[in-house]
Amino acid sequence: MSQTQKTVVVVGAGVNGAATALWLQRAGCAVTLIDRDQPGMAASFGNACLLASAAIVPNATPGLARKAPGYLMDPNFPLFLKPQHLPRLLPWFVKFLGHANDQDARRVSRALADLIGDGVDQHKSLAHNTAAARFIVETDYLFAYKDRAAFEADSYGWGLRAEAGFVPDIVEGPAVQEIEPILSAQTQLLAVLKNHGFILNPASYVQALVETFTDMGGTFVQDEVRDFDLSGGRVSAVKTKTAQFGCDHAVLSSGIWSKPLMRKLGLTVPLEAERGYHITFKNPSVRTNHPVMINAAKFVATPMDQGLRCAGIVEFADLSEKKSKAPLALLRRKVAEVFPTLTAESESEWLGFRPTLPDSLPMVGEIGESGVFAAFGHQHIGLTGGAKTGRLVADLITGRSPNTDLSPFDPMRFSQA
Repeated sequence: MSQTQKTVVVVGAGVNGAATALWLQRAGCAVTLIDRDQPGMAASFGNACLLASAAIVPNATPGLARKAPGYLMDPNFPLFLKPQHLPRLLPWFVKFLGHANDQDARRVSRALADLIGDGVDQHKSLAHNTAAARFIVETDYLFAYKDRAAFEADSYGWGLRAEAGFVPDIVEGPAVQEIEPILSAQTQLLAVLKNHGFILNPASYVQALVETFTDMGGTFVQDEVRDFDLSGGRVSAVKTKTAQFGCDHAVLSSGIWSKPLMRKLGLTVPLEAERGYHITFKNPSVRTNHPVMINAAKFVATPMDQGLRCAGIVEFADLSEKKSKAPLALLRRKVAEVFPTLTAESESEWLGFRPTLPDSLPMVGEIGESGVFAAFGHQHIGLTGGAKTGRLVADLITGRSPNTDLSPFDPMRFSQA
């Protein structure tokens, strides 16, 4: 190792951490990637597989504060909150609803467009000439609606997408089933977005990225990170359960588990977990031809390697790995309504934790002047934004100027509020 070679420890081997580690290794750094599990086995395992470049509509939009109580009380709406957790979550919800206005929604949407608007190209660049490239599929992304009225009721979100250049082709009537025969006759409109994509198997994709990283000389360690050595005001080592790793810089990309590690840096961040669910129908009788967002039920169906994955439903509770019955029951009921002919050889259920901040923006950038860089909090866009997030953080560490305004993603923004 040369005297000028930067040593970096990346904490968390999901898609953000894997991408960061690989970009840093390509830039000539000496990189150690650490995760308490195998790569790609947390939120990166269970997502909807989407490279959803148009997923730039924030979670909080105008009118949400008025609608939220009704959503929570509606057993058919895909949002669940366990009442016993409301006192703990209330400060987060207050901050979240504070962003449910037009000015904030447009600001957040513009920032998200900068981060994920070229998501497919970013992943193609990340995976170029690696075994991971085979998992990337370029395709249209379909939004399914009951009818024209339902589509027009979603006009605010489509207006934000249009400002970023995402304008759909509209398909109506029997032509809907010609494109997607799996859909019931009750679905009468598709909004079709070009130039999107999906990953055939997100866990295998991340693992292939990490294998490329280690083949290039990077080091993967399975261990639990506990603390940082910040003597002198900057990071000099990352401490795990069993060892200590010296470094010039560190990257924190461990999803919801970044929150307790931020406390070690003296910061309390309003990071909460959305308990997300999916059901994968293995060897299904029918599949979608494209990724399809079922707008009324807020789940995405994607034809991935392991079958047809239907991912959606949000539950606010704790970090228990015990699955709740009601979200999965609702997802099954909605899948049966939309895909009435679907059967499968077998099914698998999954629960994971989507790390979410109240302004719908991740944290990307240096944490003060600590030498520790954030790359977490991507809520529903972690897979889409992972490749570019990794490249941006690698650019910052290696002294290259990112071509993206990172101020909206400042990891210190809540401490300055």
